[in-house]
Amino acid sequence: MAVSAKQRNTGSPASARAQRRQARARRYRNRRILYTSLALVAVGGLLALILWDMLTPQPGEYVPSQGNAHIVEAQVGQFAYNTLPPTSGPHLGSLARWGVHDEPIPNELQVHNLEDGGVIVNYDCPEGCPDLVAQLAEVVEHYDEGVILAPYPGMDTRIALTAWQRIDQFEGFDAERIERFVHAYRGADHHR
Repeated sequence: MAVSAKQRNTGSPASARAQRRQARARRYRNRRILYTSLALVAVGGLLALILWDMLTPQPGEYVPSQGNAHIVEAQVGQFAYNTLPPTSGPHLGSLARWGVHDEPIPNELQVHNLEDGGVIVNYDCPEGCPDLVAQLAEVVEHYDEGVILAPYPGMDTRIALTAWQRIDQFEGFDAERIERFVHAYRGADHHR
């Protein structure tokens, strides 16, 4: 219904209703613009985070999965892993204790810890390296769980960091590199 200028000026009920309708329509339009803008900002932020994650290189080298089948104790040593130390594959149903170890941990036990979101810091020092072990232990001991330090004889490098389908191998102590690896992969559960 059209409202004449005379009706608007006289303050008639029809004029008041028309003004309220227009005000309501303006508020509705403004809210719709605000909500649409907020949604676009949220979606843009989410896309930026996804893109950032995709373009930011992850620590270590990707290793194809060898599955996550459980085996029994009698099958230990019967599987050839695609990396040493391993990053996935058949494993025992139990876990190694989190923390610092003085003895090597069998591959089949390590892999279950990795599957549960653990990170393992392996070292190889045939002639002994107490200073390196102390430095590595200091980093690992910052974590209540989810990280293991253990010797791994026969590696190609002195230090190897492993997580599920990831490995980083290097020669000298680098606390920042270890922390970055641990923060990237610790706690990521890989049960499928």
